[in-house]
Amino acid sequence: MKTLAAQVITPEDLLKHWQGHRTLTRRVIELFPEKDFFEFSIGGMRPFSKLADELLAIAAPALKGIVNRDVQPYNPEEGKLIFKAQYLEKWDEATAEINSYWEKLSIEDFNETFNLFGQYEFPIIHNILYFIDNEVHHRGQGYVYLRALGIDPPFFWDR
Repeated sequence: MKTLAAQVITPEDLLKHWQGHRTLTRRVIELFPEKDFFEFSIGGMRPFSKLADELLAIAAPALKGIVNRDVQPYNPEEGKLIFKAQYLEKWDEATAEINSYWEKLSIEDFNETFNLFGQYEFPIIHNILYFIDNEVHHRGQGYVYLRALGIDPPFFWDR
């Protein structure tokens, strides 16, 4: 019989929290001028389009792998999207996929171990928290870029 660890947040609230971050990151993408989204960088960091490639390659594909218990290697689709509008469309598709796969997770799944991308063997809850942390980290880079471009980013708490 499977046992559950103490629950601090419901799966529904965790999804709401994650999707709040995703909504905010989408707003950051929207604010970038087209050219700067693909070209602007500071200190050798990747342009925000490359960071968005990474986020898109992690969130929905990784959650799909978790739900299906199908270990697939990390596979960013860099270079396939050439317009910011394509990123926004792909972002919205990924959001819908996340919602769909999330419904297939049971409360017991969160404590099970999964080898994410064949590299990170952790409990599923840790993988999901990584998805959120990684997005927040990269969105912070986007905030720096926007400020350097003279654009006010959205308030970080406005999710």
